[in-house]
Amino acid sequence: MALQWFPGHMHKALKEIKESLSQVDILIEVLDARIPYSSENPEIAKIRGDKPCIKILNKYDLADPEITARWQESLEKERGVKTITTSSDNPGNSKQIMQLVKSICAYKEGQPKAIKAMITGIPNVGKSTLINILAERIIAKTGNEPAVTKSQQRINLGSGIILFDTPGVLWPKLENPHSIYRLASSGAVKNTAMEYDDVGFFAADYLIKAYPDVMKERYKLEELPDTEIEFLEAAARNRGAIQAGGRVNLHKICEILLKELQSGKLGRITLETPEMLEVEKKEMELEAIKKAEAKANRKAKFKTGSLTPDKKDRKEKREEKRQEQSRRMRAGNKK
Repeated sequence: MALQWFPGHMHKALKEIKESLSQVDILIEVLDARIPYSSENPEIAKIRGDKPCIKILNKYDLADPEITARWQESLEKERGVKTITTSSDNPGNSKQIMQLVKSICAYKEGQPKAIKAMITGIPNVGKSTLINILAERIIAKTGNEPAVTKSQQRINLGSGIILFDTPGVLWPKLENPHSIYRLASSGAVKNTAMEYDDVGFFAADYLIKAYPDVMKERYKLEELPDTEIEFLEAAARNRGAIQAGGRVNLHKICEILLKELQSGKLGRITLETPEMLEVEKKEMELEAIKKAEAKANRKAKFKTGSLTPDKKDRKEKREEKRQEQSRRMRAGNKK
């Protein structure tokens, strides 16, 4: 899928995060509870070091609660990481973040300097809304479109905590090919930057396998089709997504599916599990090995030259002739 992935302002924001991270005591990374792995910025993990980190699984009200619990267990296996779930319909739970920050940074209690925390997250993960809840006032601009926060700012939350807010950033290179579709399915990228049909097909394929009963009921299907294209065609007919001549409007039904997924109309849906990611990571490792081998082969070919037997034979004869001429010249010089 073609996607404008890493615009210039994100490169600048990521650089600023790297420069400011040394100044803070703790990192708060806001994740989308529906896609905890795909919404986790690997660049942040690289530069975090041993700094403690709270991973917030936001939009918990939209995610499958059983899978979220498994994700929390998986994420907390990482050294220095604690997790907490939040959602816009339960702002009281967000207040626990302040308590957790103080608990982790308890060594600073009684010191004159405030606890400095940095909050990061991908676009449209709900970071700005969360900041406004923590600050108990409108600090950060919010919106349904990604990349609302454009520059870094410092916010005094009171209770001895200073929050470094950062713009929503993605990362330069996406290793997992499935993650781009999950990010697009969740609404983490702008509508203008993605192709509805591609993303809709991906989402439909996953949903009819992971949540068959939900899809069957929501789109009023007597039988759930085996493939995503058959499902989309059946759903389109039931939703009136039909073009002139009775043809199915695949773009329209994909748009309907994605909007209903993002708004929570399909129910509490999670698009990836820890078990899925273990399999995908192994696949990525194998793919990386294949690419490394292919690169080594190309390099070897470049050095030796990709010669046909005939060309190779002529090259060897030229080399023999050159060596013979060199020997004659050396013999002549001795005389």
